[in-house]
Amino acid sequence: QVQLVESGGGLVQTGGSLRLSCAASGGSLSTLNVGWFRRAALGQERDFLAAISVNPSITYYADSIKGRFTISRDNAKNTVYLQMNNLKPEDTALYYCARRIWGRGNNDTPAGYGFWGQGTQVTVSS
Repeated sequence: QVQLVESGGGLVQTGGSLRLSCAASGGSLSTLNVGWFRRAALGQERDFLAAISVNPSITYYADSIKGRFTISRDNAKNTVYLQMNNLKPEDTALYYCARRIWGRGNNDTPAGYGFWGQGTQVTVSS
């Protein structure tokens, strides 16, 4: 089974940028749709941010981050990225990537995804 591992999180000031990576092991990511989510605090649900199809020109974004975040993929590196610009304190969260599971949930809900990574923490200071 393909396993996903997130990286690239860290501490950044307001207005700064980070690029998160979602790397696959145990198989190819090129045939999978992948989504990014975040959870602001324990006990809260994961919020949808962006998703990318096998066709990299097909992408989806939550309204809350549209224009600031960009999802992309590099199949040669078996990795999906989330470029985050103009970060705000409210972007502070644990960020996850996951595989789209067809037949389950919707494209923009956690129920539509599985094989979650462990997450990478992003903290934006004011």
